[in-house]
Amino acid sequence: MDVQIDKSWNNFLKEEFEKEYFQKLLSFVKEEYLSKTIFPPASKIFAAFDYCKLDDLNVVILGQDPYHGAGQANGLCFSVEDGVKNPPSLKNIFKEIDAEYGCGIPESGDLSRWAKQGVLMLNATLTVEEKKPGSHHKQGWETFTDSVIKLISDKKENVVFVLWGAYAQQKAEFIDSEKHLILSSAHPSPFSAYRGFFGNNHFKLINEHLNKLGKEEIVW
Repeated sequence: MDVQIDKSWNNFLKEEFEKEYFQKLLSFVKEEYLSKTIFPPASKIFAAFDYCKLDDLNVVILGQDPYHGAGQANGLCFSVEDGVKNPPSLKNIFKEIDAEYGCGIPESGDLSRWAKQGVLMLNATLTVEEKKPGSHHKQGWETFTDSVIKLISDKKENVVFVLWGAYAQQKAEFIDSEKHLILSSAHPSPFSAYRGFFGNNHFKLINEHLNKLGKEEIVW
């Protein structure tokens, strides 16, 4: 199984792709796709990187697992394919944006429109077996995505890292908070959204930060 990833990232991550753990991970993933129903479609495993070019990267939003229901996952965290019903966490994300901007709730849950504006929508684990959340944990994906976070922190300046929920907040250890802005709050899940996600004002805070840097604001 070859890595199909945007060329701007390919050079950035070349050393990571050559490591033994990553080669073992690819072998595992290839076998899983051949023998089981795995999401997202194989062509979209690295979609987060394909939509958000390295030079355009200004924001990183961290998720955990791809959606494990048929037709949902499209390779971007929290995002679903166009025409698919918005999952609860995504509904709450849109509610918060509406509360901040009064822009209403979009019909489409496809967040590639954010990614194209420089938002890396990165799950910690990039694949999952159908109806088995967490099924691809500890196979090497977390090692890879932790390395991505650290590389971005080391090589880039003034990136906004968005950490929703306890799992994402653990990733702060890989981020230089003196070089970058870290925004943390409760997760948008219905189980926790009312404990600090609603009212976090993160979408406006991101745009205020970009504005100060003379960069284009994100159209959420």
